[in-house]
Amino acid sequence: MIICFLLALPNLAFSQEEAKFYISFNSETLQNAFELIEEVYDVRFSYYDNILSDKIIFLKKEKRSLNQVLLEIEMQTDLRFEIIDNRYIIVNNNREEANIQELEKVIINSYLTKGISKRKDGSYQINPRSLGILPGLTEPDVLESIQLLPGVVSPNETASGFLVRGGKIDQNRLIWDGINMYHKGHLFGMISPFNPNATKSVTFINKGSHPRYGERASSVVSMTTNTNIEDELKAQIGFNGINGDAYFDAPIIKDKLGIQASVRSSYTNLYQSVTFDRLADKVFESTKIENGDNPNNDFSFLDYNVKLNFKPNANNSLFASLISIDNQLDYTVNDSETNEAFNDRMSIKNTGYSFGWDKQWNTNLKQSTVAYFSDYELNYNYITSTNDQETSDFEKRNLIFDSGISTEFQQKINTKNAITLGYQYVLKDVGYSFKNTTNLEFILDQDESKVQTHSLYANYEYKNPKLFDLSFGARATYFDELDTYRFEPRLLVYKQLFKNVKLQVSGEIKNQIISEIDETIISDLSLENRLWRLANGNDFPIINSKQVSLGFIYAKNGWTFDIDNYYKTLDNITALSFGFLNPQNSQFNLGEQTIYGVDVFLRKRFNGFNSWVSYSFNDSESTYRNLNNDNSFTSRSNVIHSVSTSLSYKISNFEMALGWRWQTGKPFTGSTLGTDGLEFNEGINTKRLPDYHRLDFSSTYSFNFSDDNKLRGKVGFSIRNVYNRNNLISREYSGNNDFNNDIEVIDKFSLGFTPNLMFRLYW
Repeated sequence: MIICFLLALPNLAFSQEEAKFYISFNSETLQNAFELIEEVYDVRFSYYDNILSDKIIFLKKEKRSLNQVLLEIEMQTDLRFEIIDNRYIIVNNNREEANIQELEKVIINSYLTKGISKRKDGSYQINPRSLGILPGLTEPDVLESIQLLPGVVSPNETASGFLVRGGKIDQNRLIWDGINMYHKGHLFGMISPFNPNATKSVTFINKGSHPRYGERASSVVSMTTNTNIEDELKAQIGFNGINGDAYFDAPIIKDKLGIQASVRSSYTNLYQSVTFDRLADKVFESTKIENGDNPNNDFSFLDYNVKLNFKPNANNSLFASLISIDNQLDYTVNDSETNEAFNDRMSIKNTGYSFGWDKQWNTNLKQSTVAYFSDYELNYNYITSTNDQETSDFEKRNLIFDSGISTEFQQKINTKNAITLGYQYVLKDVGYSFKNTTNLEFILDQDESKVQTHSLYANYEYKNPKLFDLSFGARATYFDELDTYRFEPRLLVYKQLFKNVKLQVSGEIKNQIISEIDETIISDLSLENRLWRLANGNDFPIINSKQVSLGFIYAKNGWTFDIDNYYKTLDNITALSFGFLNPQNSQFNLGEQTIYGVDVFLRKRFNGFNSWVSYSFNDSESTYRNLNNDNSFTSRSNVIHSVSTSLSYKISNFEMALGWRWQTGKPFTGSTLGTDGLEFNEGINTKRLPDYHRLDFSSTYSFNFSDDNKLRGKVGFSIRNVYNRNNLISREYSGNNDFNNDIEVIDKFSLGFTPNLMFRLYW
């Protein structure tokens, strides 16, 4: 019944909508008021976030025209409005002018909820600080929010392990203030490593990306912190069932120099909550580690960032940013019956620095320059001992030194034409080793290499509302050590067919030189099978991706319908065949992948309710040389059908959301029990796990301590997997690293019933 009700929400919403011009606000923030006005009057606002800060409005319920509503707001604030083409509204105050170009980029506001918008270039803009409630989340987790968008799934139910349009996890590029980030998640991916309270804006791109973005074949997640210098101190502190954090943003020199900083840390060494126990159960399921109750064990994380913003004058702005992410694991489990000990030791650190300079040479010419350095270190040991004597030591090492500098010129030619030119230099130095010591040392693979890249790119934009918007660009890259070139054209066309119907067409070619090694094409063992490595032009060639897409968007009277079709190919992908399919053959196999998909999104807002349904279809096949007789087989990332639906409600300062997810199970390679143990005779990925589904709930309440005090508070409560569904999310095989051991089946299951609490203070 719950599922049927949620799927029927858009139809129910239509019948319950109020008359179009009735509107009221009771101590509502101006940003929330703008969102409602946009829906009721079918208009779009353009403004800078800082001019809306701390503004509250009141409006009695009456039938008003748009101009009457705007006049009431002008009387209560220091804002003024300028209406363009009877639909676009520029919001100004006496100190700042509006940016019409920014206005024209947004085509759908409040995509899933407030704080998420879709732009003309097909990308999604997420503002974590103003993000509305999402099911299962009490706080705006950056990566978890992306997973609710069409075409994004996380088969392993982790924050970082999401697949975009059938691509692999390592084909998603994560950027923080211009820094390439390689560590994807705290607690083995269960929590995003990027503090949402320190993140000002997130841009997610899954198609038609600007030629300034290279390096990855699938998607881009670009996160930035605040670039403004605040007029006064702003701070917040909070905690939930996993960690505590603090953030502040303060001026040092008025309008010239500002500093912001955040820190977040788990507190599992002091107290292990029910939330942590549920996450640990999932992470260590089917391993020797059974629980986290031993106080001598360590499973913790810490992240922090600091940023300085400097504006010496109106035409120049500079910043320096630092981010550090640290994960530690040291677990020992003893088996008293066999007198064996099993010790997992892991340290993952990712530290990054960036420096930026923006120069406004004149009204139409702007230059942006950024230099960065990223240091990633992974050290992992799985040690077994008997009678205090070490019997084996599985080791994994991975080091990445990634640095670069780029500069970009943006020239506005006239109101319809603009051009962007840029250059990027990047140096990647990567080393890894992957070996097992059991009597004799067995080295699976090891390498140390570096690649320097020089990239030139250009992009031309043409904007004509009466005809169409066109963005055409190209990226040319030379890989020094590989002595090879790659050319990447990019195209995006936007056309308003009718008043409420828009057309989007995109095409792109991308190349990727850094990726992760999988131990085997049929294993997802999260603790021991993934390492970053560089392409070498031979057995590890450069990955190539091609994608075209065609979509339509319809928006009217609170309804939004978005459909996008895409076709995607990936060439030169690799998989390591070892152990199962051919015990005598341990080598990397080259292959290709073809993907066809459809993403559909439907939303309706009414009377404080917000309902949406998202559906994705994905058909993906892979072909590897020397595997499966060179015949194609179902890709491991192929989740054919996935559905997400949600109903949220907001009244005054209280919000709640209920959401349901369903998706077909992942493919896996089936096995049968033979005379010598498990045998693999049914072909690669010919079986599927059972369908996955779960129901999530969340609620938050914001409050003020007094009318005269700026101190504010927020409490939240969430439940993941409300009806405690036991989803089988992975079937894996262990034992292939040692020919003397039998191969074992390892089944992994989803999170069970997982509650979480949150409390925050703002001032």
